[in-house]
Amino acid sequence: MAATKAQVWWWRVAVVAVRVLVGGTFAFSGFVKAIDPYGGYYKITEYLMALGLESLTGLALVGAIALAATEFMLGVMLIVGAHRRVAPWLTMAMLAVMTPLTLWLAVTDAVPDCGCFGDALVLTNWQTFAKNVLLLIATTFLIIYNRRAGSLYRPVLHWLVPLLAVALAVAIALRGYFVQPLIDFRPYPVGTKLVATGADEGGEADYRFIYENADGVRQDFALDSLPDEEAGWTYVDRYKLPGNDTVAPADEGTRLFTIRDVETGADVSSELLNDTIHDVVMLLFPSLPTVSIGHTYTLNRLTDLARSQGANVVGLTPATELEVERWNDISLADYTMYRAEDTEVKMLARGNPAVVMLHDGTVMWKRTLSSIDDERLAGKNTALLALGGDLDEEAELLWLFYGWLAAMIALILLNPVAALFRVKRDNVAERPGQGQALQDGEHL
Repeated sequence: MAATKAQVWWWRVAVVAVRVLVGGTFAFSGFVKAIDPYGGYYKITEYLMALGLESLTGLALVGAIALAATEFMLGVMLIVGAHRRVAPWLTMAMLAVMTPLTLWLAVTDAVPDCGCFGDALVLTNWQTFAKNVLLLIATTFLIIYNRRAGSLYRPVLHWLVPLLAVALAVAIALRGYFVQPLIDFRPYPVGTKLVATGADEGGEADYRFIYENADGVRQDFALDSLPDEEAGWTYVDRYKLPGNDTVAPADEGTRLFTIRDVETGADVSSELLNDTIHDVVMLLFPSLPTVSIGHTYTLNRLTDLARSQGANVVGLTPATELEVERWNDISLADYTMYRAEDTEVKMLARGNPAVVMLHDGTVMWKRTLSSIDDERLAGKNTALLALGGDLDEEAELLWLFYGWLAAMIALILLNPVAALFRVKRDNVAERPGQGQALQDGEHL
């Protein structure tokens, strides 16, 4: 009997360990996706474009939030042992779709990285495929043995576990969509100093820029020979040539940023990012043609407020010259529009449009335009720094997490009540003529 108990104990340890491994991976993946729904939207759009399903891009944002919530829900269910039979099968169903997809990506490189962990942890496509294969093996183990270990909750409470997990993921995602992500995994978090290319810290003459054409062919270009994006070339990335360490900004927390004139394409970064301009308000339009004209009133009021306090206001967009001209005509913009790379605009801040406040070149705050209260813009005494001073991402995230954790702990405290409910139900089941019906119902 002792050997049998030891064997059962080791099986439970093994099952719990695999639950934590698979569930932790899914929970982390869902969490970082929920943090940055725009990132998930951009990545799903890349997938759809690569698969020739451009007509479905309108569902990409909903799909991004749903995917994040589903992954986080499955991860939590596995970790706590809720729905021990169903959860591994649902996980296997998701992996049955994701694993062939990641194999296709690894072979074709149609999308540079899968985005499975957002910007928090970037894996190569082959690393992602290997990860999914390991998860498939581990999930198969859980399908067979998951019921050998118990759950933190009584069965009658299990339905609340996925409900709470989805609620947390959706709440985090909505905050990231309507304001900004609660954690900024991208290269330009608050506190980053934007260094103008061509400034004393070093220019981009020793950099090479990677562009991709419509056929998927990638090519490197020097600064003075960048291709025309209107001809089908899309900016992908940039890298520093070996042996030019002095080109990169010397101070930690700084990053090169390129701003160009819309008509000539000339680098005007040094004119807009320098020591003589203390405050700069950047209006970001990652997709200018889709910006609602209804935003123009708020944009112009923000521009007036910023200029009344001596700040410079610039618009940044990857849009074409024609699209910029059309926007200036219909919006009567009282700010100058400049060009910036599509990837850089999207990484700097989320939202369309979004607003970034710089003080002496350092990012002080960032938020979507729609999250700024119009009434605060009406008061000329409202300080620019105060427009983002009410944002406390760490406190908000902790408030959401602790609230969810408190609810999960409350479920544990309800276990004795659930146990009494089960005892009462069993007593009712023992009454003549009712036992068989209730026992059958337990398996539904």
